[in-house]
Amino acid sequence: MSEAAPGNIFIKQYRGAPHGKDYEIWREETCRYLCGLDIQPREGDSIDCRVQISLFGDLALAIPDGASAQFARTPELLQDGCDDFVLVIAKAGRVLVTQKGRPIELAESQMCLTDMSVLGAVGHNEESRFLTVAIPRAQLLDVYPRAEDRLFQVLGGNAAIREIIAQYHALAANMAPQLDAVGQHLMAQHMVDMVSQLLGRSDRSTGTEGHGAAQFDLMRAEVMANLSQRSLNIESVARKHGLSRRQAQRLFERAETTFTDFLLEQRLLLAHRLLLDPRHPRRKISDIAQSAGFSDLSHFNRTFRARFGMTPSELRSC
Repeated sequence: MSEAAPGNIFIKQYRGAPHGKDYEIWREETCRYLCGLDIQPREGDSIDCRVQISLFGDLALAIPDGASAQFARTPELLQDGCDDFVLVIAKAGRVLVTQKGRPIELAESQMCLTDMSVLGAVGHNEESRFLTVAIPRAQLLDVYPRAEDRLFQVLGGNAAIREIIAQYHALAANMAPQLDAVGQHLMAQHMVDMVSQLLGRSDRSTGTEGHGAAQFDLMRAEVMANLSQRSLNIESVARKHGLSRRQAQRLFERAETTFTDFLLEQRLLLAHRLLLDPRHPRRKISDIAQSAGFSDLSHFNRTFRARFGMTPSELRSC
């Protein structure tokens, strides 16, 4: 079964025994085609799995969920020639990963780099959850040539980077596939930079840039999700992402803007969309201003006219 999703986001689920027509369709379309993996029950004799797969740039992000599923690279599937690296992120519980028959257990928030060119498996149940990031081998080796030395190890160091990767996964999985090609490429590169920094890349300058770019994307997403909150300020956003006010300011300066200008622009754009929303043609302009985070109607009218060349009332009458 599939759910409607925007862009290159695929949401598919299956619940039942590992045989029959529905299972074979799920197995072929979801697991083998999209993931390059086979699927079996993790526990018992049935599968209960919902998986979201987001494709952007050259990356594939997966969010599996459910009571029982085991994803595996089998001898048959190894013939497809895929040699991607896959970062496994333990989201909850104890996640068991195997490669070449060797088991490794990840505690919550720990990570492990795996290899699609060898036999391996990872599964989830009601207590354990994981996320994955599939990265083309050449792309990761290009920024961190020693990535193969870090294969199949518990990556538990640098909690800050691990937290940023987990947050960025959530942001990218839902937003990146909806961006244009340039935006997708940038988000994919930010993710690869963060993974390479987690592995211990010695080129700190590039790694720091990737870290900062990911943090900036997260802060912008935080602003976009809370435009109606009039108390929104750079201190609260920076603090949520482990930054000082000055560090956050520098990230906005690198993008040739300021937090205040970015916030005002996004609020004005939101108000513009609400004014033209055909579902609410009679909604009061004062209500729209408040929904966009403006507490002063006069200030809203002035800034709106300066930005769009007309007042909110004039826009509605066009």
